[in-house]
Amino acid sequence: MKILITGANGYIGQGVVSEFVQRGVDVIASDISIDNIKDDICKISGNIFELEDPYTYLHEPDILVHLAWRDGFKHNADSHMIDLPKHYLFLKKMMDSGVKKVCVMGSMHEVGFYEGSINENTPCNPMSLYGIAKNALRNAVSLYAEERKIDFMWLRGYYIVGHAEYGSSIFSKIVQAVREGKKEFPFTTGQNQYDFLKYEDFCKQVVSAALQDDIKGIINCCSGYPQKLADAVEDFIKEKKYPIKLKYGVYPERTYDSKAVWGDAKMINEIMAKEEENGQFK
Repeated sequence: MKILITGANGYIGQGVVSEFVQRGVDVIASDISIDNIKDDICKISGNIFELEDPYTYLHEPDILVHLAWRDGFKHNADSHMIDLPKHYLFLKKMMDSGVKKVCVMGSMHEVGFYEGSINENTPCNPMSLYGIAKNALRNAVSLYAEERKIDFMWLRGYYIVGHAEYGSSIFSKIVQAVREGKKEFPFTTGQNQYDFLKYEDFCKQVVSAALQDDIKGIINCCSGYPQKLADAVEDFIKEKKYPIKLKYGVYPERTYDSKAVWGDAKMINEIMAKEEENGQFK
């Protein structure tokens, strides 16, 4: 079984590649650049959107894990809408050519302003270009996968803590501030509550979801409970023993952010529990 991971060089991709490799899976890693991929595996650099026959060029994988996405932390960048048809056409070509399963990275930002627990049936009303593009891609690919009778999983991510040397999250920005010698970090009130999951656990959930066949469609990769942003960041600073303090109230909360939102972890918990029960990948 061969698994292709697009966006393999990115923040999420690096950990997902390593997790697949640890489980003995034959991995093909693809990205514009492959400089950050440390594992000794098949690596293919280049723009997947420019390939006429991506399935053949990318070594005819059985499973596709599509993590590729640019400007993920710039929620209203035009690139989300510009790239949307490119993502769809790439995934369509792969499904037309022989890939047996397609797993795509989603986001809680597809849902938009919502308070409470998000499950696979929660209505989506995205309030950013990032959320709009992700939601549209999910709808389009889900429809086509059903038509082609191909297994489709939409791995919906929430907030990830760790691997902060890479990426552009709040945690990454704190790491950067510490490296610059800053003693204070301008912050919001930090009272909004989100679903936070450690980087390693997130990558394990993504891989576990991709390797199983029982649960399809939207799968939340999440902790399943809310935590105040301030508490999550303070815990991160304390764990890393960083000499920096949060300066609260400098920035307002984003208008499209919910006061309290988290993922329903029922499906991913079932997947992880079944793995453990079968003695797999402990």
